[in-house]
This record gives sequence, C-alpha cells and structure tokens, in this order.
Amino acid sequence: MTAYTYILRCSDGTLYTGWTTDLKRRVKEHNSEELGAKYTRARRPCKLVYYESFEEEDEKKAKQSAMKREWYIKNKMTKLQKEKLISGEKKI
Repeated sequence: MTAYTYILRCSDGTLYTGWTTDLKRRVKEHNSEELGAKYTRARRPCKLVYYESFEEEDEKKAKQSAMKREWYIKNKMTKLQKEKLISGEKKI
C-alpha cells in the first residue's frame, strides 16, 4: 500500500498540502468543479509541485506516515522552507 503527501501550487501562488492514497485522482479532484478541498476551489487551477510516497505493507501505517508528514509540513514549516523542499534544496 502506498500513501502520498503532496504540495500543490494554486493559481494565486499559495501552497496547499494534503495526503492521499491516489495522487493522480486527488490532483484531478482539486481541479474539478464538485470535488477538492474548500481552500483550492477558489484558487484553481492547482498544479502538483511536490510529493513524497510512503510504502508500507500495512495500509494503516502508510496512511499514518503520510498524515504525519502532512501535519509537519503544514504546521512546522514556513513558506520559505516549503519552497526549498519543492525546489529540491537539501538544507532546510
């Protein structure tokens, strides 16, 4: 089982972080009329700019790992740190 933590860049330049088990579907949902997060609905189109994958044999563990990483990115990282993560800079 694979779960993902991802970052989208919205049309207004803001960043949105989330997690999913189906990355392609979730990005499509963020850009659809009915689905996606409330935050991204008013900021379409959104482009996938970064993701991390968490592979575990146990589905619950994969989801927990992705959720923990999402929480860390959202709550502990500044926008500058997120930009460095997206750009691939190793030192954050």
